[in-house]
Amino acid sequence: MTEPKTPPAAPDQLLPMPEDWRRALAVVAHPDDLEYGCSAAIAGWTDGGREVTYVLATRGEAGIDTLEPAKCAPVREREQLASAAVVGVGTVEFLDHKDGVVEYGTALRRDIAAAIRRHRPELLITLNHRDTWGGVAWNTPDHVAVGRATLDAAADAGNRWIFPELIDQGLEPWNGVRWVAVAGSSSPTHAVDATPGLERCVRSLLEHRTYIEALTDQDPEKYCRDFLTGHIQAVAPRFGGTPAVPFELFSR
Repeated sequence: MTEPKTPPAAPDQLLPMPEDWRRALAVVAHPDDLEYGCSAAIAGWTDGGREVTYVLATRGEAGIDTLEPAKCAPVREREQLASAAVVGVGTVEFLDHKDGVVEYGTALRRDIAAAIRRHRPELLITLNHRDTWGGVAWNTPDHVAVGRATLDAAADAGNRWIFPELIDQGLEPWNGVRWVAVAGSSSPTHAVDATPGLERCVRSLLEHRTYIEALTDQDPEKYCRDFLTGHIQAVAPRFGGTPAVPFELFSR
């Protein structure tokens, strides 16, 4: 009798994220960008002894209509620091580009390349850099600019002839980025089990209470839990039935 062959994986199934790394750097545009799902994966990684650092292009100062930017920025900074601590992230840096008008270009690439050289990650994380969210909702210019610049800066950081002034600042080239993982992509390729980090992901999003209360009239905890649970469960059929955080993974 011929042994039955194992059927190939369905083409839409997601692969597990690589695990042979120790340091990650997450680069996004605003406070709360990482908390809408990605922090569930980050909580699991820090539990396993991995080091994750956050770099934010802005302080989110233009994100709350009822709070002028000069007063909003310190509030959102405090909430981001508290949110990061919930998932085991102790270092959060702000690049101080202007919220809402972040421009893709060499200045942004240089700042991100400098952060990569400072922190020397193997895994680089960013947010959806494409024009839309799944082809149904328009993305913001800040997300597009920061995501695209992060993908480019992964190479910039390893080339001593690009931004040579960084060497003068003591930032030697770092060519050790092995992957760039894009959260919120409509074309994910990999995923991470969200179950161990889900409760802390909910708590980390709840730390952005000022922003959430301006965003919705719903009870903040119900809003956070429903949003996050719905998103990770939607990924489960593509990841062996396990609720998960999806990423589009680019190898370098």
